[in-house]
Amino acid sequence: MRLAGIRPWKSLNWPNRISLLRLLFVAPYVILLMNQNDPGWGWARYAALGIFVAMALSDALDGYLARHLHARTRLGAILDPMADKVMIICSVVVLSLPIGAVPGAVLAGWVVVIVVAKDLWLILGFLVVYLVTDRFRVRPTAAGKACTVVQCLMVGLTLLAPDLNAFREGMGTWTARAASWAAAAACAVAAVSYTLLGLAFIAREGEKPLEEHAVNRNHGQH
Repeated sequence: MRLAGIRPWKSLNWPNRISLLRLLFVAPYVILLMNQNDPGWGWARYAALGIFVAMALSDALDGYLARHLHARTRLGAILDPMADKVMIICSVVVLSLPIGAVPGAVLAGWVVVIVVAKDLWLILGFLVVYLVTDRFRVRPTAAGKACTVVQCLMVGLTLLAPDLNAFREGMGTWTARAASWAAAAACAVAAVSYTLLGLAFIAREGEKPLEEHAVNRNHGQH
C-alpha cells in the first residue's frame, strides 16, 4: 500500500478541517488561561476570550457546512463532539484552578464535577451502545446542543466577569454564578436525554445473545 501520494489535510472535507483546527487551538487557549493572572500577560484573558469565541462559532460553522454541503462523515461525527468536549472540559478545569481562575468569578469545583461527569457518562453510554448493538451511533439531541450553548455562555461570562464587575459592582460575579447553575442544570437534562436515546436505540436494535456457540461451530467446520 503506497502512502507517499496521500495528503492528509486535502483528504479532509471542510467541516472536519474546522473541527481539527478547533482541537489544535485548545493548547494555546489553555496557555493563555493559565497566564491571565500574570502581570506581564494582562492581555491574555482577552486573547483567550477571543479564541474561545472563535472556537464556539466554528462549532456552529462546521455543523452548517456538513449539512448544506452533504459532507457528514463518520470521522466528523467523532471529531466535532470531541472538539466540543475537550474545549469545555479544559475551560472549566483551568477556570477552577488558582492558576487560571478569573478574579471574582472562580468556577466552583462542583460545576467541574458535573460537566466532566456528564461527558464521561456519554462516552460510557456510547461504548455500551456500540458493544451491545455492534453499530456506530452518534446523534446529538436538542438538549445536548442546548447544553453546549449554555456551557459556552458560562465560560464566556466567566471570562468577562472582571469587566462586568467594573461596569457595576458584583454584576460579573453574579452573572457568572447564575450561568454556572444553568450549565449544571443543562448537563443534567442532556445526560437524561442521551440516556433515553441510547436505551431506545438498544431496544429498537434488540438484545443480541452472545454467539460463542456459533463461533465454536465455525471453528469445527474448519
